[in-house]
Amino acid sequence: MAERSPFKTAAERSEEREAKRMAVLRAAVRMFNARGYHQTSLDDVAASLGISKPTIYHYLGNKEQVLVECLTIGMNQLLAASDDAREVHGRGIDRLRAFLQGYAEVNMEDFGRCNILTANEALSPDARETIRLLKRRIDGILRELVEQAIADGSVAPCDPKLAALTLASALNGPARWHRPDGPQSPKAIATTLVDFLVAGLAPR
Repeated sequence: MAERSPFKTAAERSEEREAKRMAVLRAAVRMFNARGYHQTSLDDVAASLGISKPTIYHYLGNKEQVLVECLTIGMNQLLAASDDAREVHGRGIDRLRAFLQGYAEVNMEDFGRCNILTANEALSPDARETIRLLKRRIDGILRELVEQAIADGSVAPCDPKLAALTLASALNGPARWHRPDGPQSPKAIATTLVDFLVAGLAPR
């Protein structure tokens, strides 16, 4: 039997690098959410992980790049939730409900919360535009799901743009008041919230 090489393969090195990168991002996003972006330094993040600030630069770059990565992960989680919702069989309201549920749950997790709690003004113009385009894409998906549900009669006729904005505003709320150590899980809170919202959309 051949002796295993003591040197890591390219895949193992890549996996290890990604694990370290995500550890930095998770530590950073939790501090951004708890303290605010401007009140958090990369020195704070590095100290919490027992590493040096140059190590963060090595894996991610400067503080703004760390924030953009955190925001992008949150946006990608919402896009993944929309992909899952589109696969749901049934009426338009069923797909809309699935997306609303996923949307609410993501916004109570670390990266989703960061998108709600961190003002875009914290970013440079180029970074702000990158995040704005992602948000616009998600808003468009929500509006599209509302339109489809109206078209098949499972949602009462309404202004899709206004409905989508109202839904998004409601779903962003828990990011500000939900506490991970609270009595209800994110899933339970999301389900109750979505029940309220969907009831308001039902045909009369």
